[in-house]
Amino acid sequence: MRILVVEDEHKIATALKKGLEQEQFAVDLAFEGKEGKAFALTEDYDLVILDRMLPGVVDGLEICTALREQGNHVPVLMLTAKDQIQDRVSGLNSGADDYLVKPFAFEELLARVRALMRRPTTATTNILSYEDLQLDTITYQVTRAGQLINLSHKEYSLLEYLMRNPGRILTKDMIMSHVWDYDADILPNTVEVYIGYLRNKIDKPFKKASLIQTVRGFGYKLEKE
Repeated sequence: MRILVVEDEHKIATALKKGLEQEQFAVDLAFEGKEGKAFALTEDYDLVILDRMLPGVVDGLEICTALREQGNHVPVLMLTAKDQIQDRVSGLNSGADDYLVKPFAFEELLARVRALMRRPTTATTNILSYEDLQLDTITYQVTRAGQLINLSHKEYSLLEYLMRNPGRILTKDMIMSHVWDYDADILPNTVEVYIGYLRNKIDKPFKKASLIQTVRGFGYKLEKE
């Protein structure tokens, strides 16, 4: 996995490079905005770490904005010495995925890097798609083969979780922890019941291959039959 670090403080930049390389990442360094922008826009990275304030005319916000305007949804972690709310808002509004205020512990940065890399690529768009099934995370509209499907709140949440993990076996415990909150009063067969509700709306009305599969003894997955 390849990471770009754009940081003008050489001591911090070299420490990040050394630490990340020890964690088996390949790391490129840029010490000023213009060089960092050139790297970011022309090379292929799995993650970009940007200092918000950089010497010269190009800062971290501009680099992040340029990436998003290019249609590049690489995860971006923004670093800054500023900790005012508006500074964090500006960074996130430019397209950054996460924000870390200096000084920080390398262990926290590493945890954030790993968390960002675990995010499914579909998380970068508001439309989740699998075969002819689509879910809009902004409007909460669900369609299959262009036909609108009305779901309850929990049915929608369950389907979204399945669609963010296509082909992956999801156990009942995993589903409960992602779809229901900690204080929810649910029975052992609650997941089965809601899977049944979804099948009645997503699969049964359509004369096509079923998309919601049971993996006996393990759980469920979204996969074409």
